[in-house]
Amino acid sequence: MAYRSPTKDRQIRQRADGRCEYCRCPESHCPQNFSADHIWPQSLEGDDEIENLALACQGCNNKKYNKTVAVDPATGVEVSLFHPRQQNWSDHFVWSDDELTIIGLTATGRATIAALDLNRQSVVNLREVLIPAGLHPPRN
Repeated sequence: MAYRSPTKDRQIRQRADGRCEYCRCPESHCPQNFSADHIWPQSLEGDDEIENLALACQGCNNKKYNKTVAVDPATGVEVSLFHPRQQNWSDHFVWSDDELTIIGLTATGRATIAALDLNRQSVVNLREVLIPAGLHPPRN
């Protein structure tokens, strides 16, 4: 995470329960530190207030970059990406029966999965290792 006050950094991590707020992988088991994603990007005049920040793994943060919208692959319609401060993850996503992949329930969910590549092979591999240890899927 870029430098922020230790208090703000702790708040961001606690609020996210130490997990990427997009792909839900735990920071404790990822090789790179997570960062604070600007939900509304700074390049689009988003601020550095805690309500505009989401804990994100490097994969999700890099894929999101400065996107706020993406195309729903099912309809071809451009929609807003998932907003962790304004929307509930479980309203837009569900785990597959084997709990390895994320399935989009809504246009926002499907577009976010596609744009951020939430089921990239490295993340699916991590989930597969975490399941027997009881560390995936998250229970909240």
